[in-house]
Amino acid sequence: MGHNHDHSHNHSEGNVKVAFFLNLAFTIIEVIGGLYTNSLAILSDALHDLGDSLSLGLSWYFQKLAKKGRTKKFSYGYKRFSLLGTIINSIVLVAGSIFILTKAIPQLFNPEETNVQGMLYLAILGIVVNGAVVLKLRKGESLNEKVVSLHLLEDVLGWIAVLIGSIIMMYMDAPFIDPLLSVLISIFVLYNVYRNLKKSLLVILQGIPEEVSIKEIREKLRTMSEVADVHDCHA
Repeated sequence: MGHNHDHSHNHSEGNVKVAFFLNLAFTIIEVIGGLYTNSLAILSDALHDLGDSLSLGLSWYFQKLAKKGRTKKFSYGYKRFSLLGTIINSIVLVAGSIFILTKAIPQLFNPEETNVQGMLYLAILGIVVNGAVVLKLRKGESLNEKVVSLHLLEDVLGWIAVLIGSIIMMYMDAPFIDPLLSVLISIFVLYNVYRNLKKSLLVILQGIPEEVSIKEIREKLRTMSEVADVHDCHA
């Protein structure tokens, strides 16, 4: 039984490792492609993918670190270190998104020409690569793999948006679509950062999880015949 558990854990770690290297390699391709095609939408998505690469890398690292268990210095173990990864990732994404927005918003009013055909090819490649990573992780059994696969599914949707935008620009003179997509992707990234950071800070600050009700816990404890009263209740 123990052997199967270790095998499953190593398989999960291996999947996250493969996803990390695939995503990182593709992020580098995206940055080069975004600069070559002069597409802010692709550079915005490159930032999104960089965030995912950081998430995957930190997830892989902390998955290995969590195996260490408790130590003299960290008596609760290393599982909470993954929250530190989320905060580092959030800071990088917020800084990058604000930088992209400062470039994209002025271009909405003075759009520049982009290499639409290059955008189209990169979008197809993006859908294929991210789609392959999602399929690999969705086959996994760990919660970590499932969470990361949902995150990467957002990338696939982002690339579908870039693909649709590039097809429209091929047949219509609408260069504003590229900076508009860039603004929308950046806002989407910032929204997700806010959501993830809120959850992480709630755990770090020892807040009560949303699905837990202290009132209900008190009431359930009071129904037990052995319990006289409940005070100083924490979750």
